[in-house]
Amino acid sequence: MKRRTKIVVLGSALLLTAGAASAATASNAPRQREAAALTGTAELYRSAGDDIRFSFDAHLAAKDKADPTKATGTFEFSHYLNGSGARAEVEVDCLVTGGQVAVVSGVITESDLPGAEGKRVGVTVHDLGRHDRLGYSWAATGSPVETKELPPCVSSAPFEQVKRGTGDFTVVPWQPEL
Repeated sequence: MKRRTKIVVLGSALLLTAGAASAATASNAPRQREAAALTGTAELYRSAGDDIRFSFDAHLAAKDKADPTKATGTFEFSHYLNGSGARAEVEVDCLVTGGQVAVVSGVITESDLPGAEGKRVGVTVHDLGRHDRLGYSWAATGSPVETKELPPCVSSAPFEQVKRGTGDFTVVPWQPEL
């Protein structure tokens, strides 16, 4: 049976206060840009009709700008064909971005693929607007289960095409002090 995860994104809550001074203070507070981010979802294109999906919510806080291994967040992926396949949820352990390209890695925390939990995987995203591309570490190493010990922030070139109309990746470029 095909199992899918529903992702719900909650918007920011706005609290209204009775005092005008409180509202003025909140609006004058400087907002610091995060050091890097990768967000969004997409389906991959396959002529055989495979149902392949990726979803990202990975962030590197401004205070951790010098250390991409302090990234936080999650990503998910699934691959089904003719009712068979698997899905995985991953806890982010590294995020490096440059321009519109992001490499994110993490450890699988939940999966219906036997032996996948505890394995590290990496994904590369190229944010090209309506023509995003994606690559993943297991393209070269085989199934995530077969991967021995992948280091953080390792993936492959973004060789896969995102299915038309599904790519909405956003990459926030990392700007480390060199």
